[in-house]
Amino acid sequence: MKKLITLCCLSVFALQITAQTSADKVLNEARKVNNYFMQKYQDPTVPTNVNKIRPSNLWTRAVYYEGLMALQAIDPQQRYLDYATTWADFHQWTPRNGVNTCDADDQCCAQTYVELLPFISGEKRVESGEKKLKNVIANLDHQMQTPNTKVQTTTPKAKTNVNSLYGWWTWIDAIQMAMPLYVQIYTLTGDKKYLDHGMKMYRWSRNECGRGEGNPKKGLFNTDDGLWWRDADYVPPYKEPDGKQCYWSRGNGWVYAALVRCMNLLPKKSKEYKELKKDFLLMSEGLRKCQREDGFWNPSLVSTNYEMKETSGTALFLYGMAWGIQQGYLKAEVYRPVCDRAWEAISNDAIHPNGFLGWMQGTGKDPSAGQPLSYDKVPDFEDYGTGCVLLGATEYYKLLKK
Repeated sequence: MKKLITLCCLSVFALQITAQTSADKVLNEARKVNNYFMQKYQDPTVPTNVNKIRPSNLWTRAVYYEGLMALQAIDPQQRYLDYATTWADFHQWTPRNGVNTCDADDQCCAQTYVELLPFISGEKRVESGEKKLKNVIANLDHQMQTPNTKVQTTTPKAKTNVNSLYGWWTWIDAIQMAMPLYVQIYTLTGDKKYLDHGMKMYRWSRNECGRGEGNPKKGLFNTDDGLWWRDADYVPPYKEPDGKQCYWSRGNGWVYAALVRCMNLLPKKSKEYKELKKDFLLMSEGLRKCQREDGFWNPSLVSTNYEMKETSGTALFLYGMAWGIQQGYLKAEVYRPVCDRAWEAISNDAIHPNGFLGWMQGTGKDPSAGQPLSYDKVPDFEDYGTGCVLLGATEYYKLLKK
């Protein structure tokens, strides 16, 4: 009997060691990916120069910092904070293009500004969070009073005016770029007007944007499939060449990540949390069904058009599913293998020995962007892909450690 108990204890211990080793490996891979980026872009204040000069607080770089702050949470290092704070100070803790912008891409950087507040020390700590973020708050106040009267899309037949106070997020990427910020500012200030407005903008994108001929009962979220059309250009009757719907992988990844980032800040019993959780569960099931056998997801989720590995969407789906398992919302026996395959795909087929990321789709709005992809191809921007992988790796690490 003693021998049996000893063997059982040894087995449990061995499993714990295996999990620990696996978690450590994930962390080391995340460090490698981040070290590659920080070494290549040593000065965070230098603007990007892809076809034209852009300040370094554009959305692509902002997503990188989301990943960096996630890495900081599991691997605290002062150099991470110094890198991020130098960047925030240089941009004066202000949205790209100033206080009067209503573009979600310009607002994305402010999510990291908020996350940096607890790490500010010395004389700067005298400033309250609201004072430090006065330009961010003023920007949201401006948007909350400014209706969007622009056209929804670039497709002539879909050129319908929005004319809505809540109609700014006409493309689903915007939900990740700005919705968590509204929730952050609500949490910081305690003023529910920010949460209410952010939720109304989310509902407009979900239920209203893209409605019209061919899509009379839906917005951009197709609850039948649990997947999102990228914008009004892709709702029915639009089809991929094989006749299937066009659900862009990274676009769905943006929404999936935004739901997690918002729920992380909201009370679980709140109606807003429950509303977002419902969509999270629908998306989880829809995404699970279209994972490739090799662990990646295609750029076009349910179509054979541009059928190939793609890293950014895969990393964001890993981020959300690993989180969902930890919360008890996703059954581990169903979703843990999905996460394991996703990480193995990223680790074995995307991460180079030096930390460069392959199979990364460049900027764009649909599966055709940046094609063809490959293991060695350098995308037009490297920053947001790094951020996506750091988000996925850190959440998977936490799942393994649990």
